[in-house]
Amino acid sequence: MQPLLRIRNLSKTFTLHQLNSKKIVGCTSIDLTLNPGHFIGITGKSGAGKSTILKCIYRTYIPSEGTMRFNSSQYGMIDLAQASEQQIVDIRRKEIGYVSQFLKVLPRVSALRVVQEALIEMGNTEEEAEKSARVMLAFFQLPEKLWDAYPNTFSGGEKLRLNLARAMIKQPKLLLLDEPTASLDNQSKEFVKDMMIKLKKSGTSMVGIFHDLDFMEQVVDLEYAMSEGQLNGGLAV
Repeated sequence: MQPLLRIRNLSKTFTLHQLNSKKIVGCTSIDLTLNPGHFIGITGKSGAGKSTILKCIYRTYIPSEGTMRFNSSQYGMIDLAQASEQQIVDIRRKEIGYVSQFLKVLPRVSALRVVQEALIEMGNTEEEAEKSARVMLAFFQLPEKLWDAYPNTFSGGEKLRLNLARAMIKQPKLLLLDEPTASLDNQSKEFVKDMMIKLKKSGTSMVGIFHDLDFMEQVVDLEYAMSEGQLNGGLAV
């Protein structure tokens, strides 16, 4: 089986120019292999470097060293560390999704439109996208009265459910999840778990950061612990 994502010697160092060019290590010497349909969970204390890995994969951060070879449907085997900005835009649009605890959308776009546009980007018609978006919002039990509202008025849990709906509706090849259950109640966590299992069965691979270890162990295949910028383990769950 050809891996979907193979990371070798990934490192990210930040330079704080306002502090006499002080160097801060985000992550260092990261090796990770993700196979199609598998789910890797990463645990560790805040500040250990977990989010840095996800942001390097998504190319929010440009790695300082290393390779991230991704088996893209559009470009074949491509090193995300060296890919052009246009290639990254294309891959994000159709192949890699990202869910964070924080929802970033245009201020005057409705919740329904946020989810709908995710599918329009992939080539769906307005009608198809709206129909699917309504189904997904209902699945995550986001109240229908909020569908035409602006997400900046939502609670933290509602924003996270909307963010999950937007990312998961695309059924991407790779889904990156940064604390996907933060601020969710137990019932909402069950919806998220069901959707993750469904996505895995359909072939989506995932890398997620978790503090909720009980939840994580129900969905992941491999668990890594992270401390001081380095990954340890790789234990089957």
